[in-house]
Amino acid sequence: MRILVTRSQPDAARTAAALRARGHAPIVAPLSTIESSPDAELGAGPWAAILITSANAARAVFAHSRRDELRGVPVFAVGSQSAQDIRAAGFGDVTSADGNVSELAELIATRLKPPARLLYLAGEERAGDLAATLHARNFIVDTVVVYRIAATATLPAEAAAALAGELDGVLHYSRRSAEAFLTAARNSGLLDAALTKPVHYCLSSRVAEPLTDAGAATVRIAARPDEAALLALCG
Repeated sequence: MRILVTRSQPDAARTAAALRARGHAPIVAPLSTIESSPDAELGAGPWAAILITSANAARAVFAHSRRDELRGVPVFAVGSQSAQDIRAAGFGDVTSADGNVSELAELIATRLKPPARLLYLAGEERAGDLAATLHARNFIVDTVVVYRIAATATLPAEAAAALAGELDGVLHYSRRSAEAFLTAARNSGLLDAALTKPVHYCLSSRVAEPLTDAGAATVRIAARPDEAALLALCG
């Protein structure tokens, strides 16, 4: 199948390689770029653990001016990819929730005792409210924005050409990226084709909501909120 991959790099290249290994023909057309904040003010600490809910946060830590002093702090990551990327940044004590933000909060609550102080390295926009959930359990959470996502206004040429031609599917990893896809398609005059032509493969029901609300003809949701389950939908 010809499948559109709109996530930012380097994730787009990794996903494209996984699709090729399955016999598909990926079309890589990122709709966003990741802007890290290498000098984001973290505070003095100390922290019982670092929390990350995105691989983007892991990469932002690698670029941060204080990464060396943070490497000895245990890390709790939302999923396997974010855990893998934070290990690549030099962190050795990493535990993955292999799920979503709610499951990450449950994991932290079983491993740490309040009022432990936690450093949440986050994006400017976040799905779910991890800090509020942990505050309700009497943890102290310092939330620091270490990256932001800058979306493009219109579809890249590769994506527009695919929608105007033959396209079987589109992968959606986050609610925000699904919304960005719809906005870019609308601005490019291709919203009708975007809603009716491809199958929309979504990481979760929350990711799918903007697409179903917009009237997408075919939406499929992964059995679990991870990339392996998402790619399995494609066959």
